[in-house]
Amino acid sequence: MTDPRSTALVADIGGTNARFALADIRGPQPVLREAKTLPTAAYATLQHAVESYLAQVGAEPELASFAVACPVNGDDIRLTNRAWAFSQSELQAALGFREQVVINDFGAAALAALAMGDDDRVILHGTPEVQRRGPMTVIGPGTGLGVALLVGDDARGWQVVETEGGHVSFAPQVEEEQRIADWVAARHHGRCSNERLLCGTGLSYIDAVLGSRDQLRDPAVIVAAAMEGHDVIARRTLARFCSIFGSVVGDAALIHGAKTVSIAGGIIPRFIPYLRASAFRERFLAKGRFAAYLESVAIHVITHDAPGLIGAATALHKRLEA
Repeated sequence: MTDPRSTALVADIGGTNARFALADIRGPQPVLREAKTLPTAAYATLQHAVESYLAQVGAEPELASFAVACPVNGDDIRLTNRAWAFSQSELQAALGFREQVVINDFGAAALAALAMGDDDRVILHGTPEVQRRGPMTVIGPGTGLGVALLVGDDARGWQVVETEGGHVSFAPQVEEEQRIADWVAARHHGRCSNERLLCGTGLSYIDAVLGSRDQLRDPAVIVAAAMEGHDVIARRTLARFCSIFGSVVGDAALIHGAKTVSIAGGIIPRFIPYLRASAFRERFLAKGRFAAYLESVAIHVITHDAPGLIGAATALHKRLEA
């Protein structure tokens, strides 16, 4: 029987999927159960998706925490990559939650990065003991490109800085990237941001330009074809994606003064070996006089299947403990 006093609904709401679970938040490390993923396109509003999930699992929790893929400033929330908008106070009243937290999805990913053990990440650079040095850049592509910053350390405590760094303008480094940027800008009001390329749809855009095709291929198909090895355009697409990602991650690390980079999001864990073999690190380090500075930055990929849910539960636990 679910105890509504210690069990919370936790959710990670992106542009494509809404991930839900019930979390026991009595201890410092949340325990998830009844995890389900619902397609956001199947529901008119977040409230409808929540009601559907709770009906499926037969639960009536009094606590809730939502990680949402958009800025969280004030009561009104509007998702960046999905036509969902809601009032925090009205959602809480409609669903009857005693306590509710709404945070940015990469703010949640940042909290989750602190909870990840060695089994929940793959180290790309550095040793295990240096993977928690602050400041820490948390970044990763999914439906969009999330970016957050963690400042502090284990001794003094950590603070999450939520950002919208994914929307910074893309800076092409080679002629092929300029062609890609021009193609995207022609379709998006004259501008190409990092998020337009470093996301699932971005993979499809790069593939369309390199393959000189009008129809967009599904990003999962592109990744699978690249990994299988016989599709030259798919391999070039994924290689270019990794190169661009390396440049952007290096830029973010410099801006944040990062000593650690934690890569999250739903895309990179699908092809970590390909990322290792790509020009990712070369482009990460290609910052002129500051290449030596970046050499010492630790980098890992979070491989836990639900970091957003862990982060949402952690945010609620911190609220209740305050």
